[in-house]
Order: sequence, then C-alpha cells, then structure tokens
Amino acid sequence: MALHTDLTIGQYFEKVVAEQGDREFVVYPDRDLRWSYREFDERVDRLANGLLAIGLERGDHLGIWARNVPDWLTFMFATAKIGVVLVTVNPVYKSHELAYVIKQSDMKALAIIDAFRDVDYVEIVRGLVPEASTQERGYLESPEFPKLKSLIYMGPEKHRGFYSMPELLVLGEYADQQALREAVAGGRADDVVNMQYTSGTTGFPKGVMLTSRNILNNGFFIGERQKFTPEDRVCLPVPLFHCFGCVLGVLAVLTHGGTLVMVESFDPLLVLAAVQKERATALYGVPTMFIAELGHPMFDMFDLTSLRTGIMAGSPCPIETMRQVIDRMHASEITIAYGLTEASPVFTQTSVDDTIERKCETVGTKHPEVEVRVVDPETGEDCPHSVPGELLCRGYNIMKGYYNMPEATEKAIDEDGWLHSGDLGTVDEDGYYRITGRIKDMIIRGGENIYPREIEEFLYTMPGIKDVQVVGVPDAKYGEVVGAFITLSEGANVTEGDVQEFTRARLARYKCPKYVFFVDEFPQTASGKIQKYKLREMAAEAVGTADVGVFAGEGTGRAEGSQ
Repeated sequence: MALHTDLTIGQYFEKVVAEQGDREFVVYPDRDLRWSYREFDERVDRLANGLLAIGLERGDHLGIWARNVPDWLTFMFATAKIGVVLVTVNPVYKSHELAYVIKQSDMKALAIIDAFRDVDYVEIVRGLVPEASTQERGYLESPEFPKLKSLIYMGPEKHRGFYSMPELLVLGEYADQQALREAVAGGRADDVVNMQYTSGTTGFPKGVMLTSRNILNNGFFIGERQKFTPEDRVCLPVPLFHCFGCVLGVLAVLTHGGTLVMVESFDPLLVLAAVQKERATALYGVPTMFIAELGHPMFDMFDLTSLRTGIMAGSPCPIETMRQVIDRMHASEITIAYGLTEASPVFTQTSVDDTIERKCETVGTKHPEVEVRVVDPETGEDCPHSVPGELLCRGYNIMKGYYNMPEATEKAIDEDGWLHSGDLGTVDEDGYYRITGRIKDMIIRGGENIYPREIEEFLYTMPGIKDVQVVGVPDAKYGEVVGAFITLSEGANVTEGDVQEFTRARLARYKCPKYVFFVDEFPQTASGKIQKYKLREMAAEAVGTADVGVFAGEGTGRAEGSQ
C-alpha cells in the first residue's frame, strides 16, 4: 500500500467537497447545527479570505485557544487552505502557559473564545497584551510579544482590540477570491500545517511541527483500521487541540467522506445522547471517558445499537471495561491506537477483528508505510521477540522537528531518521506490540528492573479496584520501590493490607507495592493522559513527610502507606 495522497489538507478538502458536497460533514447535536461539506467549505473560504485580508500570509503562525466550538474546525481548514500554520493551544492553559506558547511559537495572530471552565480567556489576554486596548487592530505592537499582530474573538461580541468572527467573514465575503485560489494552489504537502505542543507528561512543552503529508495520510490509515466508509458517523468528545481530535477524528473522517458528530467538552450524558440522536457508528475516548459513560445512572435509557467501532487510546484499557464497551455499547469492532504527537500520531493500531485479549493487552500491529523497531536503550540493538526495549518509528509520519529547538529535535530523531519514542515495549512473533511503560517510568529497585504496566494489569484483576497507576517511590535502601495509586469501585472496601496480600501471593516480592495510595482521581493532561511524573512527586512528598494523609492540593482522596 502506498501513501494515500500528496495533496495538502486544503486541496484534499476541496476534492471531497467536489465529490460529495451535499453529504453531512459536521453536526453539533446539542446546537442542532449541521453543515454539509459544501456549506462548511463556503464558511471556510470566507474565513480564509478574511485572514488574508488582515495580513496573514503563508508560513505565519495563528494560535487557536478554544474548546471544541464549531469554528475551531473552520479555522483548521481556513488556515490549511492559505498555508498558515495552526498552533493549537491547550484549553486548560492559564496565563503563564499561554505566554510561553505565544512567544515560543512566534505567533502572529491568536483566536480565542470567552472562557473554559475556570479560565477567563479574554481577561488573561487583556493582562498579557494590555496594548491591544489602545492600538489599531492588526497592527499590534507588544514589547512582550513582538511577533503578535492580531487578536481574534471567535464569536459575535465586540471586544476592543479584537476582530470578531462576523467581521472576518464579511471581510472574506467581499475580498478578492483570486488570492485565495492562488494560496490553495500554491500549497505543498510537505509544508508545516499544524503545530501542537507536547502534553508535558515528561516536562517542558515543545512545538511539534506537522505537515499535511504527515497528518492527512495518518488520518487515512487510522480510518482504514476501523473500516470507515462515507456512511460512518464518528462521535468525537475528545479535544481538537490534540492529535486525538484533529487527526484520529477529523482527518480520519475527511479521508473517508464520513460525518463528524461533535461534542464541545466531555460530558458522559451529552455523549450518550449524541450517539443515540445521530445514530453514530463510532465513538472515541480515553478509557476514563468510556468508564464514565458506562457508569452513568441513565446509561440504560439510551439506544447505542448504531455503534460499531471507534478508538480507545491514551492509556491502557482494563479488560472488563473493554468487555462492557463491546457488549453494552455494541462497539464490537472498537480499536486501540498507540503513538505520539511527534509521529502524527499513530503508528500501531489494532484492527476491527482482533480478539478482546489483543485489544486489551496489545496496541496492535504497525501501520502501513512505517517502520517500527524495539531496541535495547543501552546498545541500540534490536530486541528479540517479547523482550522489552524502546519503541522507534520511521516513515512519512515523523514530524519535521520541534519548532526552534534543534537540539531537542536531534535528541528525538537520530541521524538515520528514527524517532525515539521514550516508551518501552515488546513485539511478539505475530507483530503485535505491547507497551510496558516509559523509560523514565521503569522502576529500578536494587538493580531489578520493574515495569509498572505489568503490575497495573495484575492489580486490575483484584475485585474492588477500578483503576490503578504504578510509579517508583524514592527509598533509602533500594533507591526506588513500588507505589500503587488506586481508585476504588463504588462501595468497595479495600485496604492497603488487602492490596499487599493480594500481590504478595501472586507476584515476586520485589514487585509488590510497598506503598498504596487511595485517590479519587489521577492528575491528567487535558487530552486525558495520566501524568505519572505528578504521581511520582505526590508519592515522594507523602513518603517524605508522613506515611498517611491527604495529598496537598489534590482536594480529594486519601493516601496510605506501609513499611
């Protein structure tokens, strides 16, 4: 199989519009908003023209800071058409983090909504860029952000110093169409089209530069693993700022001519209602989202028989959750995907007909048109089957690099073009990959290597445990020992002694948790990834101050430790 396309996202979108313009492309069930491919294309063209009119040019960077509102998608395709790089900003960022991204990305324009959860976007931007209140729009002069020239409010309201959405659409309606046509035609598949900042599960955010060739083809192969056709309707409650939303979701649907059923921000009830109302055939989410949907008290009121497939990604899926997704949600062909933003992002995925064991225990086989290796982190030699090593990937999907971070890029991609994932895994004789942890997650207890994933999978089998994350905890004698963070099923009465007794009877003693911490929830990134480095910090603090107590700043849960 060769690559699917050499077109840009803008060119490819216009091709699909020409082929099936009247088919539904975007649906927001709770707003009763429906755009056919053609209707959406008309809005995209008006916005693209409007952006050209206010001075944006090919190669410029436009940031978008918003939850999954409808015009997030309009900006995604409008910028793609004119060759402007869309910089996606995490919607839960606050002032310090936003300032970092604006500056590090050399952002020329920033588009925002009003607020999200406890973050007031307009107030934060006013605080960072006070000059906007007194200067002419489009000609911003900010000493703090010298590249930033325009602010855009993604709504009808007027805010001093901001262009509003209706203004940009009117500007675009009356602008010269020729400039837009030339911009679309002049695009190249290897131009950077999207820049995403790594989630920060391992520290400092880096801007990952992705091209149309990277993410459009990756979207196609992701959809192929789910056997998508134009009849598929994908319910998407995961964030668009992340690859899970804009590549696994939007571009997998676009490359198969399907329909997006959008949810603005995750709410299990809205997801269940959207699936029923729109007869969705696929559902996406991280395991905690599926657990919340299955556990909702109104779950049985919804007809989910339209579901067939979807993607679960972000963290391992407990086998019992997978059984319920297949049996109770009818998604018998659900798939598991694995990758990282730097790989556009997916390079292994299960298929619709894999067994439930393979969907829970593996991350599938490698995608077409990419190479994957498992190597010894010390020697760089390939590991035998089932022996853990670092996962490496090479192919069309590898990022152009980290923006303005050449040293970090060289560290991530070696001279032979292999992207080093930082994840530990194995591959078996049938080509199925398993993730055993991150290199930094590996616990070394007195010289013994311990893979957290092994212990997590084992603890999932203990009655009363809903979810578990295992990390290394500092120890004077062994260097590190095992700590287990556990959330309990409703009504379960499990103690640290129960957990230790359960593991000691069945695991080598050095793998048994010395510390057991009961919590109500795990710290997560906005895209749903568990932040294990935060768990390690919490454990170190708890052990260093007192063995038992509530974690400072977490607000909920209790921590128990034992010697």
